[in-house]
Amino acid sequence: MKNPIRILIADDHPIVREGLAAILGTQPDFEVIAQAADGAEAIALAARLHPDVIMLDLEMPTVDGLEALRRIRTEWPEARVIIFTVFDTDERILSAVSAGAQGYLLKGVPREEIFAAIRVVSQGGSLLQPVVASRLLRHLSGESGRPALDPLTDREMDVLRLMAQGRANREIGVTLFISERTVKFHVSSILSKLGAGNRTEAVAIAAQHGLVEM
Repeated sequence: MKNPIRILIADDHPIVREGLAAILGTQPDFEVIAQAADGAEAIALAARLHPDVIMLDLEMPTVDGLEALRRIRTEWPEARVIIFTVFDTDERILSAVSAGAQGYLLKGVPREEIFAAIRVVSQGGSLLQPVVASRLLRHLSGESGRPALDPLTDREMDVLRLMAQGRANREIGVTLFISERTVKFHVSSILSKLGAGNRTEAVAIAAQHGLVEM
């Protein structure tokens, strides 16, 4: 049996933390290894425990979720973070995605979508709730002066389409019959050509230009 996905929950409301932990505990492949009541505690626990996935609220005392996300990603670039919040403004979503969040879910989302996001992100993919993706695309569409994209090769387009499906590098390699190292090379090139800081942002930019569908 595969090792369970180790999850850190960070939220300043005990009822939310405990409720989310209880919901995740119904899945045999999930293990909630720690809970944090604020951003500072989330940073410390992430550095010590290196969870597979971090569920991070945005509005927290001491250090807010966005700053915690930035610090965690700076100290541990491989961290996989899903924002789990009530805030759905374009600014919040764009800031979180730009800071490296691989997922963004609004509280109240069906539990099946939470489970799916955790599994996708734990494998190195990215997943945005549809309403969040729509807001992000609308924001990007409203930006002026966005430079023209450098053209992607046919193989980069193949990789990009699979990235848009939330596929991790290993899965992309298996599908395209190329090595994971080659996939990483193509992903790096795609990020550079799209002017994106991470995979989630790259897919959003590509969707805004009509290259893929989110």
